[in-house]
Amino acid sequence: MADEIPPAGREGAASKLQILATEHWSLLATRSLTYNESLSRVTIFLAILSGALIALALVAQADRFGETFVAIAIPMLLVVLFAGIATISRLMRLNRDDHRWVVGMNRIRAAYIELHPELEAHFIASPYDDLRGALQTLGIDDIGTGGGVGSVFHLLQTLPGMLSVILAAVIGAIAALTARAFGSPPLGMVLAAAAGFALGVTLFVVWNRRSVTRVAPILEPRFPSPRG
Repeated sequence: MADEIPPAGREGAASKLQILATEHWSLLATRSLTYNESLSRVTIFLAILSGALIALALVAQADRFGETFVAIAIPMLLVVLFAGIATISRLMRLNRDDHRWVVGMNRIRAAYIELHPELEAHFIASPYDDLRGALQTLGIDDIGTGGGVGSVFHLLQTLPGMLSVILAAVIGAIAALTARAFGSPPLGMVLAAAAGFALGVTLFVVWNRRSVTRVAPILEPRFPSPRG
């Protein structure tokens, strides 16, 4: 009963709740900044890609896909490829940061439940700070199955995965143009483009999956999800 709690204890609990709530709102604001930067990065890359394609279309009209077009297209697509790789690298870093903030909010939620256990039934987000708890807070429950976080299909649905497919197509175009520069027939250009695209998709998928498995020591679970 509230009357049985000493005044000092009630004031201490209120102070804890205030500190936890302040930190919770701080993490929410930081997550918002992370989302904004992610969208800004993608927008910048798509603007670079669109500008490069428009420029190449104008050159193609003037040169009829001749040697001048190939000489301009390969360096320009290499610049697009560099911008895309830098964008994907930053997006993966932002995703890891977002995971960090989610883990922090789950730990705060665990503290809320510790102070007021009767509130646990009202939370739909997780109070556990392991991978399963973080994914539950993010609304991802099918881990490793179907479209779960461990599947290739899920990776292709994320921003880094989407850009990886686009960059794989850019790699295929560079490979085809390189084959064209060396006098390859149309069939050789098609095969070079297909090989470049397949190689690009494979490399980017491996890169994305490795980035998910790295966990900082501070994010080691302190409140793991109950088994079962």
